[in-house]
Amino acid sequence: MKDNFSTQSAEYAIYRPTYPQELYDFLFTLVNEKDAAWDCATGNGQVARILAQHFQNVYATDISEKQLSQALKLPNILYKVESSDRADVPDESFDLITVAQAIHWFNFEAFYAEVKRTLKPDGVIAVIGYSLMLIDKKVDKIIHKLYEDILGKYWDSERRYIEEGYKTIPFPFEEVSAPHFQIKTTWNFNQMIGYLNTWSSLQHYKKANERNPLEYLFTELKEAWGDDAEKEVRFPILLRVGK
Repeated sequence: MKDNFSTQSAEYAIYRPTYPQELYDFLFTLVNEKDAAWDCATGNGQVARILAQHFQNVYATDISEKQLSQALKLPNILYKVESSDRADVPDESFDLITVAQAIHWFNFEAFYAEVKRTLKPDGVIAVIGYSLMLIDKKVDKIIHKLYEDILGKYWDSERRYIEEGYKTIPFPFEEVSAPHFQIKTTWNFNQMIGYLNTWSSLQHYKKANERNPLEYLFTELKEAWGDDAEKEVRFPILLRVGK
């Protein structure tokens, strides 16, 4: 599994969007018991801290110690530096396993073997993610220019799974039909810039060229943003749920 986010772990914690409550509410209706959940590739614990409000115990793992250092510490969350292919727990431990905006980096076969080992017989796995945000036509056009024209070759090949809506990932489970959800938030201009700086491709570009590509587009982005103090931002959510 690649670690593309330790470098910008602080920015990730500040600027990455959070999932809506209705997504969690849907998942919780599918779970019979709420004894234990595993949030794999938890990052800064964004999902784990919501799970902790509903489950007695949450096991939250990530390969990035820097990401985990940004996570909210709660008494019923155990954070551990572990990869997705091995959880240090007994068989049939979890009622719910979540992996958010990360499965495209995994060795699918190894992770799914561990899911099948650690999930209870009636347990649920939820693979969650989000695709490119939508703001408005002018801003979206510049962001697409950044995404495709400038950073295109700097995206890892695994990014294609997100572009394909997670529909092409292997998913060897009894699939549960899920509603469509989206993240809705409001950003000011600086929040948008902060978020763009968390992109793994942008970090790859900076490493290769010793320059931040946003420098080339900053004026265009500012003009496209206009005089609005804040704008509504939407992220379509990707979701595969199985038993």
